[in-house]
Amino acid sequence: MGNSVGCFSSTQKELRKKTSKHDPYFSPPNSLASSSSNRKDHGFILPSLSSSKKEENNLNNINEEQLDEDLGEQAIAAAMLFRHHQRNGTLPFPRSSSVTYASQQGSHKKQGFTKSSSSRQRSLADPLLKPSQLVNQDLKIEDLETKHLVLVHGGGFGAWCWYKIITLLVESGFRVDAVDLTGSGTHSSDTNSIKTLSQYIKPLTDIFNKLQEGEKVILVGHDIGGACISCMMELFPSQIAKSVFIAATLLNNGQSALDILSQQTGFTDQMRQAQVFLYANGKDKPPTAIDLDKAFLADLLFNQSSAKDIALASVSMRPIPFAPLLEKLSLSDKNYGSIPRFYIKTQEDRVIPVSLQESMIESNPPKQVFQVKGSDHAPFFSKPQALHRILIEILQIPPKKT
Repeated sequence: MGNSVGCFSSTQKELRKKTSKHDPYFSPPNSLASSSSNRKDHGFILPSLSSSKKEENNLNNINEEQLDEDLGEQAIAAAMLFRHHQRNGTLPFPRSSSVTYASQQGSHKKQGFTKSSSSRQRSLADPLLKPSQLVNQDLKIEDLETKHLVLVHGGGFGAWCWYKIITLLVESGFRVDAVDLTGSGTHSSDTNSIKTLSQYIKPLTDIFNKLQEGEKVILVGHDIGGACISCMMELFPSQIAKSVFIAATLLNNGQSALDILSQQTGFTDQMRQAQVFLYANGKDKPPTAIDLDKAFLADLLFNQSSAKDIALASVSMRPIPFAPLLEKLSLSDKNYGSIPRFYIKTQEDRVIPVSLQESMIESNPPKQVFQVKGSDHAPFFSKPQALHRILIEILQIPPKKT
């Protein structure tokens, strides 16, 4: 692939020789800022709406966390079973570099969402949501520029983290690819062995190399997946209709993910304590990966998520490769700049707080900004239905005229 190095430039050559567990690499600031008034805000009710409209929005605003409980339990059970076989060397199936979840071809029949249950006591004002309250029923996916989405996870996550969003999108008639980046999810590579960003995103480039001629996708990235999709935008501009950054690193030309995450110095004590630097090449060499102490996951990453999703993450998350965080990207207006970018802010995020998200947005303005009110760093867990609605809205935005 001749253009596979087009988005990469030099990495940082000077690294600290000794880095402690509490080293401020990758630690975000603690401050949170309110969002700009001119941004789109999902999940709250405007006082000027009519009473009927208010009732409709009230329905949209409740039960965001209510999805199929059985699906969640199955995902957790599968992850725990996988970890058991992994530790005992008895994996009953071959491990793959990517996971694809696709809708059935040739079927566009509308499917209702399975009713969900919860251990939380239901309020009288807390009815079950109907499909018509989640997605515009007038949506005709055959009229869209593309119905194919590619979901790219953030640091430590894997394709597994999208299971709720995959369910909602597939039931809406879309085709979805959720990829395990190298050393993530069920990918067999050792995270400590990843030395470049191109190596890290190889499963993603493999998906793009298999696309049909003229086929376009919507590229969605979370967390440091923002750097990954930025690189793909530079490499495959003609195959990407839109890009969506969800609480993600939004890079300018010449920046690395670490440049973004280190912009502010107000690191939280919890983040310092949570970071565990791994030194596969020896303590006298730069770190090879960053792990997160599982005891801090609930408060840091999943402060608005359910206990079941936190349990799933606890048995599924893997260390974050360090070298890809250092790579500075070469992003051109001709390639990267030609693709409409959309940003989704997460209002209760303690990892990439709103203040940092808004700083990135101001420095590199996207076409449009949305926000998920009440979401932690993982809106695919804490607010899946709100995130789904925003993705559907972005999909319906007409392409720019050439």
